[in-house]
Amino acid sequence: MKRIAILGPGLLGGSVALALRADPAVEVRLWARREEAVEEARALEIAHLATCSLEHALVGADTVLLCVPVGAMAELAHKALPFLSPDTLVTDVGSVKDPVCRALAPVLQGRAHFVGSHPMAGSEKAGIAAARADLFTGAVCILTPEEGVTPAAAVLRATELWERLGCRIRSLAPLVHDQVCALISHLPHLTAAALVNTVGTVYPDAFGFCGPGFRDTTRVAAGLPAMWTEILSSNSQAVAASLRSFIAVLEKTAGYLEKSSPSAEAELNHFLAIAKKRRDTLQPVSV
Repeated sequence: MKRIAILGPGLLGGSVALALRADPAVEVRLWARREEAVEEARALEIAHLATCSLEHALVGADTVLLCVPVGAMAELAHKALPFLSPDTLVTDVGSVKDPVCRALAPVLQGRAHFVGSHPMAGSEKAGIAAARADLFTGAVCILTPEEGVTPAAAVLRATELWERLGCRIRSLAPLVHDQVCALISHLPHLTAAALVNTVGTVYPDAFGFCGPGFRDTTRVAAGLPAMWTEILSSNSQAVAASLRSFIAVLEKTAGYLEKSSPSAEAELNHFLAIAKKRRDTLQPVSV
């Protein structure tokens, strides 16, 4: 990779730019729709070139990273076609993969090499001002190449990009990716929001007594509502299935508490012990 065009200057796109900007072998170009975002990127000196011109960002780029909302990716890919070469690698950071891959693969077929990707990194904060060069250090990045279609060389290039940023690489089929992320990303956001709203409905004054446990548990609920509405809606069936499974677990747990018996207490202890054992297996990531 010698020249990368990052389309979208938010938290993820800005963090990629910051991380690669320090590499003298890579020219970093950043595209944004709004001139205000371009001026902010220039002030932060986050890229070699920041522009509202798609042509200026893309011509000569060997790698293109889509960092716009998933619903905007297909239209942007269409607009990018005149400035891509058949050897260009196009990838993305979308947290939903099946709709993205189904939309982008036909557009880019024969015009560029597309490999879906999703770095499991982020923050409740948004915008280029929140970007960090170490955001991806230690994070998993899930690639979603199409089996038997995506060239191995393109997968290798996508792997090298995310490894250069500090990621650990995994591969999943797009639909499986969406089912997994419904459980480990989208469901947690909904449950955090539900917890905050439950407290707000039952006893709003309780917010004045919150400690770090509540703050840590509900941190992701501070994410941008519009962005998360799009993510959850784009993966609605998998998220709904995950949510119903979660509700079933909560209902069963409520039953332990309502019985108030030695056997129910033992069941509750077992439930918590299994949760701790599973939680303890998680690998730490940078914060």
